[in-house]
Amino acid sequence: MMSRTVSSWILGSARNSFVLHRRGRLYSICVPNRHKIKWKLVFSKTLLYPAGTCSLDNIFSLRKAFRHTSTEEEEFSFQLSPSQINDILRAGELSHKILDSSCKSTNSVLKFESNQLASNTPIEDRRSAATCLQTRGMMFGVFDGHAGSACAQAVSERLLHYIAVSLMSRQTLEEMELAVECMKPVIPILQLHKHPNDVEHREMTSQYFESLRVYWQHLLDLDIEPGFSLEEAMISAFKRLDSDISLEVQAPQENELVRNTALQVAFSGATACVAHIDGVHLHVANAGDCRAILGVHEEDGTWSALPLTRDHNAYDESEIRRLKREHPRSEEKTLFVNDRLLGILMPSRAFGDVQLKWSKELQHSVLENSCNVGALNIYQYVPPNYHTPPYLTAEPEVTYHKLRSKDKFLIIASDGLWEMLSNEKVVKLVAGHLTELNVQKPQLAFEKPVNLGYLHNLLLQRKNRGITSLDQNIATHLIRHAIGNNEYGEVDQEKLAAMLTLPEDLARMYRDDITVTVVYFNSEAIENYYRNNK
Repeated sequence: MMSRTVSSWILGSARNSFVLHRRGRLYSICVPNRHKIKWKLVFSKTLLYPAGTCSLDNIFSLRKAFRHTSTEEEEFSFQLSPSQINDILRAGELSHKILDSSCKSTNSVLKFESNQLASNTPIEDRRSAATCLQTRGMMFGVFDGHAGSACAQAVSERLLHYIAVSLMSRQTLEEMELAVECMKPVIPILQLHKHPNDVEHREMTSQYFESLRVYWQHLLDLDIEPGFSLEEAMISAFKRLDSDISLEVQAPQENELVRNTALQVAFSGATACVAHIDGVHLHVANAGDCRAILGVHEEDGTWSALPLTRDHNAYDESEIRRLKREHPRSEEKTLFVNDRLLGILMPSRAFGDVQLKWSKELQHSVLENSCNVGALNIYQYVPPNYHTPPYLTAEPEVTYHKLRSKDKFLIIASDGLWEMLSNEKVVKLVAGHLTELNVQKPQLAFEKPVNLGYLHNLLLQRKNRGITSLDQNIATHLIRHAIGNNEYGEVDQEKLAAMLTLPEDLARMYRDDITVTVVYFNSEAIENYYRNNK
């Protein structure tokens, strides 16, 4: 049991930890994380929206209602009822079923389920899911923000559109350009699958559309036939969006709200992992330390995890070699300090973060011409040994995998999940959850004729079997285990309650924002593909 011992240790360690407050941010010198000591750079709130506009704080008000605001409070309670725990964990649930099991479809995606749990206030993670309307396939993305949520927000709104445009035929692009020139509606590009509380940079809609239009005009000028391959399209989209983020903040802008948002987007950052699924063809583009893995059901009945990405950070030898190739030998010892890029950033690939991409002169010029940068919580710091930028790139690494009938699901998640659970443990949890649901379904079948007595007995049986406590959303199930597991791999309710009620100034020390999307594959459609293409 967790009880007072762990709860007291958490509070004591927080109140006695050494922190340095500077320019509205919290720099924590040393942070315990999953029984390891890691160096962390922790940012405080970033004001994404000026007063009077929508705020992400409203989305997570339910979770905040149960959280303490500071470790300085005298009275602490880590008590939450099971229903309160469920309310917090399930607030961000999103699910979408592509087809009924009775329907015949060639779509290899059966359904997806997603959820988020905030540690930062507001949450800095974002997610996206969409069906391509002018090309084939579906896309799923997870975006892990840092130094605020602005960049992750912008990338989540824009990146899938850039990928979709990159895949369009020349004819479709010409039709879109003609529509704009004739002031007619442009054909829809994506059908987005969103959570009701998802917000948008509405003040940036015009700016974002104009940048996307300039991109498709560029594609028309390239006159590439037959167009990009999927890998080329994803790489082009990632790099172009990052370039646009950099250019938009440099362009003159009279609208103060648009200018401030562009500043926050460029000077914060986000890693990104996006999957594109078209029939049996799965492509995953990754820049940073989000992760995608496949759950594979082997012929002998066992489950295995197949990684589709690698973490781009100081622990990856390939990334270290890449950066050493791109910079002089005199900088080899300063590229990574304390396992961070230039001693600052854990991921070595990300959107935004122009402090690690621009020259010192350009940074100074842009910030000098901006009003009240401090109020926007813009992180101003040029690290030592900053000689040959850019040190950071948003160019993704793209992996292709041809789906097989034994590939049952895809998991994409921010590093908040992977810090807590291994690839194998995550696959095991999803597989176990699937098995449990499948076992229970037949037991809930109605006998005919149905009467009230039979229904009453059925509900009692269901309650006794504990079905009511089972998370229907698999992403919630994973998050519950990520923050609530004890040393035996079981969910400890007291630990779970404590982790959910940690004060805002302490939560980030023990868990990161967590975003999870699980995509289930339609094995029958995959098998049909191979039968029809022998």
